[in-house]
Amino acid sequence: MIKKFLYLEWKAFIRSASFATNLAMKILMGFLVLYFTLVFLSLGIGAFYILKEMKLDPLATINKFLIYYFLIDLGFRLLAQKIPIMNIRPLLSLPFKKSTIVHFSLGKTILSFFNFVHAFFFVPFSIVLLIEGYDVVSVILWYLAMMALVYSNNFLNLLLSNKDKLFGVFIGIAAILGGFQYYGFFNITDYTVVFFDGLFALKGLFLLPVLVLIGLYYYTFNYFKSELYLDAGLSTKHEIAKTEDLTWLNQFGTLGTFLKNDIKLIKRNKRSRNTILMSILFLFYGLIFFNDSSHQPPIMPIFAGIFVSGGFLFTFGQFVPSWDSSYYSLMMTQNISYKGYLSSKWWLIVIATFISTILASFYLYYGGQVYLAIVAGAIYNIGVNSHLILLGGAYTKTPIDLASSKGAFGDKKAFNVRTMLISLPKLLLPILLYWAGSALMNPNLGLVFVAIAGVLGFAFRNKVFSIIEKIYKTEKYKTIEAYKQKA
Repeated sequence: MIKKFLYLEWKAFIRSASFATNLAMKILMGFLVLYFTLVFLSLGIGAFYILKEMKLDPLATINKFLIYYFLIDLGFRLLAQKIPIMNIRPLLSLPFKKSTIVHFSLGKTILSFFNFVHAFFFVPFSIVLLIEGYDVVSVILWYLAMMALVYSNNFLNLLLSNKDKLFGVFIGIAAILGGFQYYGFFNITDYTVVFFDGLFALKGLFLLPVLVLIGLYYYTFNYFKSELYLDAGLSTKHEIAKTEDLTWLNQFGTLGTFLKNDIKLIKRNKRSRNTILMSILFLFYGLIFFNDSSHQPPIMPIFAGIFVSGGFLFTFGQFVPSWDSSYYSLMMTQNISYKGYLSSKWWLIVIATFISTILASFYLYYGGQVYLAIVAGAIYNIGVNSHLILLGGAYTKTPIDLASSKGAFGDKKAFNVRTMLISLPKLLLPILLYWAGSALMNPNLGLVFVAIAGVLGFAFRNKVFSIIEKIYKTEKYKTIEAYKQKA
């Protein structure tokens, strides 16, 4: 039965209208997997000796910070690891056991890159411990406990992804604990290190994370199995309709009509609402770089500036016109101007970028130069990246099911690794411009170069829109055909 499921997965992949795009993305993902594999492998081999040279106990130091290791892992999974997707409805009318369907879907997550990449750290580190004379049984049991915690995170991700409020609570708790330790109010590692040291010192304690893993799998299995029938977990929930007064947008004509549709789409759908949450999180991206700029590469200010001001652009904008995929065919039968449609998306991105830049004014605490980098990045996002986003949308033919979060194994991620990979080329030009200006004179000239590129893009927006409009018309029927299929 599992073999048949694998066969169906393969057919769905090669027969997809976006097969070429999916294949290219998987190749890029392969390089990313290789990179992180090498990073974890290097850490696993070198961590022991690096800590030894720093006059620290390697195992005790690793155990002390494992709480943050697993918290970061879970947070990254919630952000990027996708829930297993299967076309479940047709299977429910066939003689397949529900338990087999659920076991297969959960099994896909067990083989995920987010799980096995940790082995490239813990396996070599455990081998080094054995080479250095640590007790063989203790090392093996400690390793088993670590992998049990890794897979526990895997199933916690599946459960938390179905409960948006718990995601917010988790992020809040992690941020508070990290902040308390950073400012010296409370150090959680003083308490958690006792447990992780115990996993090595007490040979029977490894059973605790193993039992937790078994319990999480059992609970996750039963949870998804209980949702696996048409008239409940997969059925469409009917809610009370609400009317909203957005008539003030009528003064903008066709543009206003499209803007009203986009505002309603964002407010009424869970997946699109998540883009607002992710845009807010992007605002704090600069704290990673601006908090200690003395050890950062010189190009980092503009890199951070692009991200801080471009959160909405990289989340919502990246999926234009996929947000409208469910009714795109109907929309194309109407007398609609492509230019008006694209302009509404562009103005929405511009407004969101402007608001993000204003909200990011707290970066003035780090100095005027930091905030100037954010402003320059915002100008570039409005003038150049907004056009590149819309241009990329003509070729990114991946439909979005806005109700997918209500399904048993629906896609609940408004932001994922694929989005980031597509976004990377949009960062190269501003970085090069900033580097060129800095090399010729100083960082201020680099910011000027980036801002000028944005101003020029804004000045020639009508010409650029004409080019993008022609491309959308050329790709129109391919896009319609792609939206009829499941990505």
